[in-house]
Amino acid sequence: MMKLACDLCGKTLLLDEDVRYVVNIEVFAAADPMELTAEDLKKDLRRELRELVERMKKMDPEKAQDSVYRSFRFELCPACQREYLKDPLRRQPPGL
Repeated sequence: MMKLACDLCGKTLLLDEDVRYVVNIEVFAAADPMELTAEDLKKDLRRELRELVERMKKMDPEKAQDSVYRSFRFELCPACQREYLKDPLRRQPPGL
């Protein structure tokens, strides 16, 4: 059997707790609809694409990934789930 632990407090899940909670977080670049203008249509898009590819070759792969999409999955015990729901963006220091 797989041993699960709360990702916040470390408490063993399924043995010490009857219930566990899963938190899935996705962070991705917002893709708003683009409005094309006459100026946009005059641009050399092939050149711009080549320049973009060259800039990306110099980027750190982790930073490039983070600028587009990242996902996280956490397992929580009931106590940590209740605390998480109070302040999911952690605007307040723990314990306040």
